[in-house]
Amino acid sequence: MARVWMAAVAVVGAVAAVGCVSDRKYQEALSEADVAKTELATTRAQKSALEQQVKTLKELNVKFSNDAQAAHDELERIQHGRDKERSGIETRTKELEDRVKQLAAQNRAVRAEYEDVKRHNETLKSLVARYQKELKERSQPVTGTLPPTTANPPSPPMVAPSAMNAPAAASSSVNLNRATASDMVLALGLSKDMADRIVANRPYRVKGELVAKNVVPKETFDMIKDRISVNP
Repeated sequence: MARVWMAAVAVVGAVAAVGCVSDRKYQEALSEADVAKTELATTRAQKSALEQQVKTLKELNVKFSNDAQAAHDELERIQHGRDKERSGIETRTKELEDRVKQLAAQNRAVRAEYEDVKRHNETLKSLVARYQKELKERSQPVTGTLPPTTANPPSPPMVAPSAMNAPAAASSSVNLNRATASDMVLALGLSKDMADRIVANRPYRVKGELVAKNVVPKETFDMIKDRISVNP
């Protein structure tokens, strides 16, 4: 379009210089020059508009690039957080699984210990029942035939003064301060360890010290309290 305008100007100049062009031709040349100017102005405006559009597109491109980078960074952050959280969950899960295994092992050990204690308790019960039966049989009076009475019964024998002051016969109770561990096992049906603990914690002022000193359980004490004494 610029070439057209320049050509028109050249034509006008040539016509003016030569002076052999008619007035109508001259006016047509001026009109074409005006049209060329108008087209040139339009073209320049379009060019300016296109440049503005290109600038806007570049700015949008930069903005979109920044948004895409921000979205990519956010995605990586989310993925990193998810991986970290997953790792933490896996670690916690493993810890809980190990804890469950430990508790299961402890439960099995406690159950086995309970079975052992239960069997031991049954054995102690049978021993206690047997010893109670034997003690009951021994405590029953032995009945025998009395000798026939005579008309004149013999005078009682003379008793020495020292014999009159002798202490009464010992009762069937077990003296915790004097009996041996073996005697306690046989007479009370206690285990060897429990009898040894009783001997090791002497002396006792009252029977209840067996429980107060944690020597025997309360249940065991209730079973033997009527068959023990703490006389010095």
